[in-house]
Amino acid sequence: MTEIRRLAAALDAALPALLDLAEHTVNTDSGTHHAPGVEAVSTLWAERLAAEGFALERTPLPGFGPQVTARLAPGGNGPRLLLLGHADTVWPAGTVAGWPFARNGEWLTGPGVGDMKTNVAMAIHALSVLRGAGALGGLSAVTFCIVPDEEIGSPGSRAWLEAEARRADLCLTLEPCRPGGGVVIGRGAVGAVYVRAEGVTAHCGAAREQGASALAALAALVAPIEALGDPASGLSATVGILRGGDARQVVPGWAEMHIDLRAPDDASAEALLAALRALLARPPADPRVRIAVQGGFTRPAFPTHAGTRALLAKAEALGAALGAPVFGLVSRGGSDGSFAARLGVPTLDGLGPVTHEVCSRRERVELSSIVPRAAILAGLIEAAAEGSLGL
Repeated sequence: MTEIRRLAAALDAALPALLDLAEHTVNTDSGTHHAPGVEAVSTLWAERLAAEGFALERTPLPGFGPQVTARLAPGGNGPRLLLLGHADTVWPAGTVAGWPFARNGEWLTGPGVGDMKTNVAMAIHALSVLRGAGALGGLSAVTFCIVPDEEIGSPGSRAWLEAEARRADLCLTLEPCRPGGGVVIGRGAVGAVYVRAEGVTAHCGAAREQGASALAALAALVAPIEALGDPASGLSATVGILRGGDARQVVPGWAEMHIDLRAPDDASAEALLAALRALLARPPADPRVRIAVQGGFTRPAFPTHAGTRALLAKAEALGAALGAPVFGLVSRGGSDGSFAARLGVPTLDGLGPVTHEVCSRRERVELSSIVPRAAILAGLIEAAAEGSLGL
């Protein structure tokens, strides 16, 4: 087994610098649609990786921050490692002003603190410790992708990530570790469908009959859409946003609906999407209303391969040596790790620090989890370099 306690000690010494990096990025607004903030965060991480000898590639993604690929060629003949992180958060510009990074006792808080700004800082320092110890030499390649649009399903980054996954022998993904030590060995499929309706405006009092309500047409679809789900089987269709209209006294001439889709596997995802499209294709009660539909399943299901179970077994052993429990779970949430897993690449996800209530104002990281979880990540990378993962 790798010398996990040695790695933990080195990472404990690096903890102040790690937290400083986390604080700088948490205090930079980087919601997915705030491209300057996403670029600022990814640039800071890229600079730190460049200082560790990584060569950088930046690819513009119109409307978003850049796609950053950091590459290191340690010189060995061993596996090719892919690391996945993202610079965007769910929080819009201006959030930091009212909710900056803070350390409250044993907790770290702030927008994106666990999803995933502390996580990437953790990974950068793990790589630094390993490189300083000469422990990366057995790997033939280390590729670290920093994604700018992960929180909306990585629609512009999927092809890039799949291309990098095809070049990799294993993938480690930096989504947060679940309370109690849960890491992700499988995921369902995740989708997003956007529906736009165009109607006819009119004054609600003087000329109501001349109007055709776009909002009423979409509102009538909410219950039938949600009835397509079967929560017991992991199937769901949820209307997250329904909005429209311009004024109280005006028949709504426009409306839009955002639908979240979840399915346990790709086959059931295809069936759910087909049923939804059939429902949305029905003519509205008022023929003057026009409906347009975009989207589909943005993330495939993440199957649990034998290689993923081998990664889990190593993580469990490393955690046991540190007294930091590790267990595998299947998540309904989405992740870029799904792209690699679907292509058959052994993938382990949830390798960040233990985080509670992700994507809420109560999102918080267990401070005491950072060093052991960073050590587990470093231990997995070192084991890959040693050829001891059994993949």
